[in-house]
Formats: sequence, C-alpha cells, structure tokens
Amino acid sequence: MVVRKTLGTLALALSLATPVAPWAQVVLQPAQPQPQPPAGAAAPAMAVDPDAVLVEELVVVASDKGPAWWTVSNGTSTVYVLGAPSLAPKRTPWDTTTLDRRLQGASEVVLPFQTVKVKVKGSLGAAFNMMRLRSGTPFEETLDPATRARFVAAREKIGQPASRYNTRNALAAGLLLAGDYRDRSGLTNADTAKVVKVYASRDKVPVVQRSYDVAPLLGAVLRTPPAAGKACLEAVLQQVEAGPGLTVTAAKAWADGDTIGALENERTYELCVNQVPGAQAFDARTKADQVKAIEAALKKPGHAIAVVQLRPLLAQGGVLDQLRARGYQVKTPGEVSS
Repeated sequence: MVVRKTLGTLALALSLATPVAPWAQVVLQPAQPQPQPPAGAAAPAMAVDPDAVLVEELVVVASDKGPAWWTVSNGTSTVYVLGAPSLAPKRTPWDTTTLDRRLQGASEVVLPFQTVKVKVKGSLGAAFNMMRLRSGTPFEETLDPATRARFVAAREKIGQPASRYNTRNALAAGLLLAGDYRDRSGLTNADTAKVVKVYASRDKVPVVQRSYDVAPLLGAVLRTPPAAGKACLEAVLQQVEAGPGLTVTAAKAWADGDTIGALENERTYELCVNQVPGAQAFDARTKADQVKAIEAALKKPGHAIAVVQLRPLLAQGGVLDQLRARGYQVKTPGEVSS
C-alpha cells in the first residue's frame, strides 16, 4: 500500500534526528549559555540546532589508530564510549581491534536509541496525518519554474518518479527527497551500531537499546511553518546537487580517529527534522535516556561499552556534557589508552 510505504519512509526520516558549507562547519566553544536573539528580532527560518555548539575540550583527535573513544567513570566502574559518525557510506571499514579488546569482560553494550516504530494505537492517527500530507498531484507542480527545474533534476538524479512526492508540504517533500538521496548514495547512520551489535552478540555481551514511537511527529509535520519547510527543501536540493563527497571524506576521518574531520559532515536531514514541532524535545529525551543508560551501566562492576553519535555526544548539553555535570569523570581520546 502506497500510504503505508510512505508512512514508513517518513517515520524513518523523523528518526534520524541529522546547505553543505555553512551547516557542516564545526563550532567549538567552551560550555556556556546559548545566546538569545535581541528582543523584537525576527525569528530565523530554521530552528535552533541543539547540536550546533560543541564543547571544545571534548573534541580531541585520537592518539591511537582507529575511531576515537571517550571514557566515563565513577571511580570504580568505567564506560568506554565510541563516537559514531552521524552519516557514512555503508560498510565503511574501520579498525575494530579496540572494540574487540573492550568487549572482553564487558557487562553490557549500550547502543544508540534510534530504532523507531509507529505503535499500533497510534498507527491510524499516523496514517490519517500522512493522508493529509499527501496530494493528488506531484509536489514539483507547486514550485516556481526555477525551483521546479532543480527539484526535477534532483529526483531524476536519484532515480525517483514525480509521483513519489505527491504532497503540497515542502518539509515532507524535503525529508523524503533527503532520505531517497541517502539511500541512493549508499549512506547510513546505523552501520557502526550494527557492527558493534554483531560483535557483542558474538561475545555474548548483553545489548541495551530502546525504541520510540514517532507517530506524533508525523502529525507535527503539518504544523511546521512554511518558511522552515522551504528552507529545508533548499538545503536538501543543495545537498543532492553537491553529492556525497563531504560525507565520504568525513567517514574516512572518523575511521582514522580524526574527530574534527569526522564532524565536518553534512547534516541536512537532521536539521530538517529539527523543524518539526516537538522534534527538539524528542532529541532532548533521547539524550537524557542515553545518559541514564550509561549511568545504569556504571552501577555494575567492571566496564561497559556505549555507542553515541558524535554530535549528540560532544555538543553543549549533550551526553558527555550532562554526565560531567553529574560529577562523573570524563576522559577524552587523548587521555584514553587503547
């Protein structure tokens, strides 16, 4: 069924809460309050990015080969935290030597809370909202000639028909186009966690991972301001036009332990998702749950492993920042011995 297929695709898009040049820059600042716009100033078209500001002292290049690891300790137990790329080509090779060693004797592995579902009790409402987002004509027919030409070129580049984007909602069209572009380009945000999960299963280490119901966010797409939807669409068009080169370079940097280079990744998808009302609260909830999961692991003797995407891990108010605020000792890749 077309609606069910599109519902699943948009639900996946909303779960990846992820223009090439300005949005890919790494902003390094010490922890401090977020600046507020002047009174009476016009609101920006794009919402505030919860992961825009990174905590400078946490962004450290690894001294050993392979991806960078951080540690969190309460003095008796330790959680080794692997920072994962927010996006990378599928099957990106990386050195798993450190992972292999740290799995030995680990009490558990905490994986990113990204697995999503639409609960049965919310599926009818989600389907209804999807029907309201759909239109009888292709989205490109609502665009001005110049933008229409770019949109058509973008969808043709990734092999999608006009009927794939039957909606009048710019944000929905942008999210679908972004997801299709990533699929066609062979990009994913899940491979690192999948590899760690396979290795944990091999070594019989328990895995902690939870899922969330994203049905409410599907309806919230309808409440997104049109200006934000248009800004999202423009950013996605720029990304499709630019291609995956930036992500390929960032993935290689991640595999080499170059944290700064790894953070220079495109984030169009994530920034579009942030426009949806309730998405930033959802982001805060997932970070808080990851913090709780790491705290729970620290209550067990010995050591555990956690996997967290780099920006949520290193951002001001992110996972490590919250754990430091709670009194845990956090060490960077420059301090962590392999």
